[in-house]
Order: sequence, then structure tokens, then C-alpha cells
Amino acid sequence: MRGIAGAGAASQTAEKGNPMIEKIVQSDGEWKKALTREEYEVTRRKGTEPAFSGKYYDCHETGVYRCVCCGLDLFSSDAKYDSGSGWPSFYEAVDPFHVTEKTDASLGMARTEVVCARCDAHLGHVFDDGPKPAGKRYCINSIALNFVPAGKEQSARKQAP
Repeated sequence: MRGIAGAGAASQTAEKGNPMIEKIVQSDGEWKKALTREEYEVTRRKGTEPAFSGKYYDCHETGVYRCVCCGLDLFSSDAKYDSGSGWPSFYEAVDPFHVTEKTDASLGMARTEVVCARCDAHLGHVFDDGPKPAGKRYCINSIALNFVPAGKEQSARKQAP
């Protein structure tokens, strides 16, 4: 699995009520070595891939979507739906503690950025216009994800950090 370069540091953190998540901390140079140029631009520099261009926006296979940087399980195909936005859309995360939400005012308006709770990779944004009952639309960049088909989770997990 691509992602973690060997020299990064890991630390335990716990936020109010959150289970312990092993944080991955790496230098900018380590991330540049571990990721492709496109993965780096989206996940570390908060870029966005063009709509309808990502490999997972129209994926209908059963499985789990993991962080391309650290391998943490983020979203399940069970929560994926076609929002028409051109990016993979999910109504909930696999575990609410696996993603973190941050205020993003970079475009002159308030949006909610979604990042990986383990390595702080930029994933995309979440909006309150999704399907019931959650009402959420996690609009995620395909390039920030690795898809693991159902039945392959354990063999893929052995390679994860």
C-alpha cells in the first residue's frame, strides 16, 4: 500500500468522547514521497478533482473506501448514493470518529471540510442536503480514497499501517 513513508511519527490522541485514534504525523516532504502528485495536491494541499473525473464517482461495487494516505476505513459502499454532483457521495462515515469536520471559508462562504481523523488528509466537504434519515452528503474526492472490494478487507488491512 502506498501512503505512509517510514519516518513519520505516530501519537495517540483522544478528543472529548472519541476513542483513541493513532495519529499519523509526517513532514510535507515525506507526504510528497509517499503520494502521487495528484494525491498530494488533493489530500495535503486541499485541492479538488474535476467533477465526473474520479474513478469512484460511478463505482457500484460492494466494499469499503479507505484513506489513500493512511489506510483508515472511511466510507462503506452501503452508504454511497448517486447525488448527481460528480463526486462519490455518502450519507455517513463508517465510523463517526474516522472523519473530522472543519470550517472552510476558502471560497468566501462557509463550508464544512471533511478530513481523515488519523492523518488529516483533505477528503472533500459535507453538506446538509443528503437523503434521510442522516440528511448528509459527504462529497469526497475519488483520489483521496482507495476502494477495497468486499471480501478483500482483511488481506488489504495487513498492508495498512
